[in-house]
Amino acid sequence: MSFESREVHLVERPTGLPTPDHFSIVEREVGDPNSGEVVVKNRFMSVDPAMRPRLSNGQQPVGEVMSGGALGIVVESRNSEFKEGDTVLNGMGFREYFTSDGRGLTPLDPKGFPETLYMHVLGTTGFTAWGGMLIVGELKEGENVFVSTAAGAVGLVAAQIAKIKNCYVIGSTSTEEKCKWLRDTLGLDVAINYNEGVLRKNLKAAAPNGIDVYFDNVGGSHLDAALPRMNVLGRIPICGMISAYNNFGAISEGVTTLSNMIYQRVTMRGFVVYDFEDKREQFLDDMRGWLSTGAMKYEETIFDGIESAADALIGLFTGANIGKMLVKLD
Repeated sequence: MSFESREVHLVERPTGLPTPDHFSIVEREVGDPNSGEVVVKNRFMSVDPAMRPRLSNGQQPVGEVMSGGALGIVVESRNSEFKEGDTVLNGMGFREYFTSDGRGLTPLDPKGFPETLYMHVLGTTGFTAWGGMLIVGELKEGENVFVSTAAGAVGLVAAQIAKIKNCYVIGSTSTEEKCKWLRDTLGLDVAINYNEGVLRKNLKAAAPNGIDVYFDNVGGSHLDAALPRMNVLGRIPICGMISAYNNFGAISEGVTTLSNMIYQRVTMRGFVVYDFEDKREQFLDDMRGWLSTGAMKYEETIFDGIESAADALIGLFTGANIGKMLVKLD
């Protein structure tokens, strides 16, 4: 049996915010698997801010399928390690079907949780937030915390971990609707709409006792506003620089307040999720426990159909999502 598949290809490198014209849908035929192979039908695709820099810096080849994570099901198998019906996580990109020899496929046992949670809260974005806040940020009970883009897939987990640790938590986001969601649903103490007023002034008012940990997903003006508010021995885990991802070379706007690092003895450290791989089981134990008790909440923004993939990616940079951005394929 062969399968008619569609793929999302990059056809032109964007300058600034991408548009749908930078991508195309290409039809492919995926044939029967050879010995040792499987055919996987993807059900959900993961859309992440880190995909954007690869479009400009050459990591994403033009004319080839967009790289990215996905969740799929084995529909044909000639590999003894996989049987038809197995659910697998994979990094095979934005495509409906593909053939694999099994490398890069991770069988998924959801353990009673919705499968898509392993693409965010129980997956990479949740692990990123957990490691960044607890290991890099060295979060302590009752501290004062600021999380930028707190309604995003990483930010919402980071902010809730701080609340679980009985911290005073400030979050920034792009709309009043999201601010209300951060306060009413996640229980943040203050939510700042960074598109209203002057961020530096608003953050100063929101943090009368300063900031011990700033979880930075944005860089630029957010980092510039946070540095003067940092307490002595404050920590800044640098998770992302989304404000710069549409700029050539991902060059951020200037940060003018770095001298505060000297007098407040602030530590700023970048990290990637692979830094914590030896602690994955500890993360999963924590997160499953928090989900089971309702201490950890989540949200998914789902676009339908592979033809909506470009709009979903663009939507990450225009505020179209609350929580994890996914594309549903079936």
